[in-house]
Parts: sequence; structure tokens; C-alpha cells
Amino acid sequence: MDDLLAGLAGALRLLLSGDAGVWEIVLLTLRVSGTALLISAVLGVPAGVVLALRSFPGQRLVTTVIYTGMGLPPVVAGLVVYLLLSRSGPLGDLGWLFTPRAMVVAQVLISLPLVVGLTMSAVEGITPELRLQLRALGATERQIAQAILWEARAGMLVALVAGFGSIISEVGAVLLVGGNIERSTRVLTTAIVLETRKGAFDQALALGFVLVGLTFVLNALALRLRGALLHPAG
Repeated sequence: MDDLLAGLAGALRLLLSGDAGVWEIVLLTLRVSGTALLISAVLGVPAGVVLALRSFPGQRLVTTVIYTGMGLPPVVAGLVVYLLLSRSGPLGDLGWLFTPRAMVVAQVLISLPLVVGLTMSAVEGITPELRLQLRALGATERQIAQAILWEARAGMLVALVAGFGSIISEVGAVLLVGGNIERSTRVLTTAIVLETRKGAFDQALALGFVLVGLTFVLNALALRLRGALLHPAG
């Protein structure tokens, strides 16, 4: 218990002291995971909606691939990206390996299936009777789709929260493709691993509390947004 309290106190000291190194790690963590989530949202939400509302050849195979990706071990995603971006890989000429860009790519590979799959489930969870009622009232297909998406809005937000949670706390993939380079690719999770290996458990615990606190604040904001979406003013 004393270690936990010491770690919490250390986390507060790290943040309040204005330590440039710590804040650089925090900001890079947010930048990498935020960019990955944005890309996953732009690609994944429309894909999940299409899979839920449309039928097309090969749909079952695509859905199976998405569900498989939802359980993909992060370290495997990191290995795939590493092999793609390595000098001998097909994308080696980009020079992205051991840069934040490679970390973003790895995190997109982890979060995208989650965003697609949970968005699809949220849309499919809307009662089929709604579509029939809207069609009976003369609504167009576009209006029906918009109504279904509005009803599934909370579920789609959950998809984004789950996607973000899967990457901000991930360590294996970003360690593989980022290399944990100081002032370049070091994020909170890899910094925790480094401090633990050095035996600096108090520093590692403090950074862990920073990560947990950051995740808590972001989830609290998401929960507030969910409430606003479910119960809009007026």
C-alpha cells in the first residue's frame, strides 16, 4: 500500500514539477494514439456501417477477418509493421521504422478492427422494426440510414473508446516499431518498461499512475459526451 501511495505522490510530482521530459512523453503518447484513433475512426466507422447495412459477396469472409483482427495480439501487429517497414521490406524506402509514424501505423492495425467490429455491432443492434416503420412513413434510404446511425451513436462512441483504450496502454507493438528512443519515440508504456528494467520501480509506478490518470480523464470526457448524445439538451 505504501508503494502505491508513493507512486501516486510521485506521479503528481512529475506532472506538477513541469518536467520537460515527462511532458514530452505524455504529449507524444497523446499525439501517436490520438492520430491512430482518428485514422481508425475515419476508416472504421464507415466500414462498420456498410458491413451492418449492406449485403455484398464475400461479406462473411470480411466479417470473419474483422473479428479475427479484434483479437490480434498487439505484438503480432507490431511484427507485421516492422517487417513491412524494415529495409528489406516492401515499404522500407519510406524510412518510417523507429519513428512515430511507424507507431501510428501499428496502432491503427490494432484499433481499426475494434472500431469496425464494434460499430457494426452497434448498428446491427438497432431494432429492425425501426427501418420498417421509417419506410412505411415514406423515408428514403438515406434518411433511414441517418436515423439508424443516430440511434447507434452511443454504441459507436463506445467503439472509439475501446479502440483508444487498446492502443494507449499497448507496449509490445510500439516498442518493436518505435524502438523506445529518447526524445523521439518514447511513450508512457515504453518508458514504464525502461524504468522497470533499470530497477527504478518508484519512477515506473509514478509513470504508471500518469498513464492511468490520463486514461481516466479521457474516459470521463467520453462518458460525458455519451450522456450528451443520449440526452441532448432541448
